Amino acid sequence: MDFEYTTEQQLLRDTVTEFLAARYDLDKSRTAARVGQGRQPDIWRALATEVGILGAALPEEVGGFDGGPVETLIIAEALGGALVVEPYVDTVVVGAGLLRRAGGDRAAELLRGIVSGEVITAFAALEADSGYNLRQVSTTARREGDSWILDGAKVVVSSAPLATHLLVTARTPAGLSLFLVDPAAAGLTMHPYRTIDDHRAADLTLEGVRADALLGSEGTAQDSLDAAADEAIAAISAEAVGAMRRVLTDTVEYAKQRKQFGVPIASFQVLQHRMVDMHLELEQAIAATYLVTLKLDAEPADRARAAAAAKATIGRAARFIGQSAVQLHGAMGMTEELPIGHYFKRLTAIQYEWGTTDQHIARYAALTRPA
Repeated sequence: MDFEYTTEQQLLRDTVTEFLAARYDLDKSRTAARVGQGRQPDIWRALATEVGILGAALPEEVGGFDGGPVETLIIAEALGGALVVEPYVDTVVVGAGLLRRAGGDRAAELLRGIVSGEVITAFAALEADSGYNLRQVSTTARREGDSWILDGAKVVVSSAPLATHLLVTARTPAGLSLFLVDPAAAGLTMHPYRTIDDHRAADLTLEGVRADALLGSEGTAQDSLDAAADEAIAAISAEAVGAMRRVLTDTVEYAKQRKQFGVPIASFQVLQHRMVDMHLELEQAIAATYLVTLKLDAEPADRARAAAAAKATIGRAARFIGQSAVQLHGAMGMTEELPIGHYFKRLTAIQYEWGTTDQHIARYAALTRPA
């Protein structure tokens, strides 16, 4: 696949990579995740004001730079390479994508807040019995005067403890709809926790919660949700590619330094074969990520097939590369001291975000089955 960045895109990649190398410290990040608020606000502000990447793919009318999916890929890959836990995908990809499609003054206001770094969103869609099916929603919304009242529960809402605004799916008489909810709204109970990969998530209970606004038209959210999910898959695929590049690089360097029987273990043919296999898995993951990125503006069926193929390919590669890296590092691979263990946890989590490998294999088969 011929995929070359423009001069501007190369500059964006270099700028983000250099910023993270100079300013983002993995140990400090993990400390903030464990005992702090789960993120580094100064880094988020810098990404917005100094680097300007929060608006790179957003329209000019809301303060963005009118980029596109390729810019998002570049940024997500760089963030994955540095193992950044800031809520870029949840806010800039999923949240902004839903708000753009909803339209209206309120959405435009929030998009400007995302660009400036003042707004962080969390997408509350999954429920206890829904699995990864965004269409299976039991949460309800009913009219009360000029307001909407929500009742239900959501699970594993990524970035909810960090969010300034929640985007919540609910059923109305007209169908599936999307609502803006204040995390501090009366009747909303949040049960926050830290995930295995040091991100923050929460389970939500909504009992008579008054929504701030209905986003878009009532009953018309499904197409927006499908598109946002595929955009999220493209972004976390790019993030996984960045993480896998780092994991492979670190593993090769470790194999050159670690000696056994008086020679570097990199000289052992069986380990050379394993590292070559890791490289091949990475290259397939890169190709699948490029493909879904280029298909995000295609017809929904084409986009969905590319997203399913990418997520299945990424899931397989993340599992193989992550596990192989830990095995080649030995017991040190799972310690807190080495970065490799943290990357392994993130790659493991990505395998289950926005659908599992097996689910996307089944999804791809269904989408390619003759009518």
